[in-house]
Amino acid sequence: MINFIVNHWVFGVGFLAQAFFGLRILVQWRLAEKQGKTVSPVEFWVLSLMGSTLFLWYGVLRHDVVIVLGQLIGYAIYVRNLQLKNMWTKLHRLIRSFVILMPVIATGVGLYNFPSSTLIELVTNRHWSYLTLIGMVGQLLLNFRFVYQLYCSEKRKESVLPMVFWKLSIAGSLLSIVYALYREDPVLLLAQGLAIIPYSRNVILLKKSDD
Repeated sequence: MINFIVNHWVFGVGFLAQAFFGLRILVQWRLAEKQGKTVSPVEFWVLSLMGSTLFLWYGVLRHDVVIVLGQLIGYAIYVRNLQLKNMWTKLHRLIRSFVILMPVIATGVGLYNFPSSTLIELVTNRHWSYLTLIGMVGQLLLNFRFVYQLYCSEKRKESVLPMVFWKLSIAGSLLSIVYALYREDPVLLLAQGLAIIPYSRNVILLKKSDD
């Protein structure tokens, strides 16, 4: 594994990003099991932001528009949840500036370096487009879950992770696995494959709490 990451350092960036995403789920899962209900801890959103920063760059390096668009959607939502947790203003001004500027810089680099041939292939190659569409729908679901989560949180004036969030997580992961197999992307395949377990567990915990 170490030699693989050294020889394919871009995958190393992706695996590191997924390590943060995986850690956020483990932290949330541990606290949920401890309290016997689903929770939305501050650590979940801090780790989400750290992972999103790295995964955004991974998408840029891989010339993967699906990943880039997905991370741009989620980025602002992570920041908003930190605000709802009263954590954003506690961060140092330099850190907040870095967080705000990072997606702008990454997007600029991506637009400058993104191969025009890949964009043409996306439009003209039906087979490529269908599989990309699957990936886009998967990423859309994985990011729409945070849009829905933010809607529920704004409505309740606190950060929450509702049932629909976890169901969308499962659906998005399954579609992302299909896309990862086509792209031969071990980062997405491993991350989304393992993530289904805690997603499903949170659904079970929420159903138990509603009984």
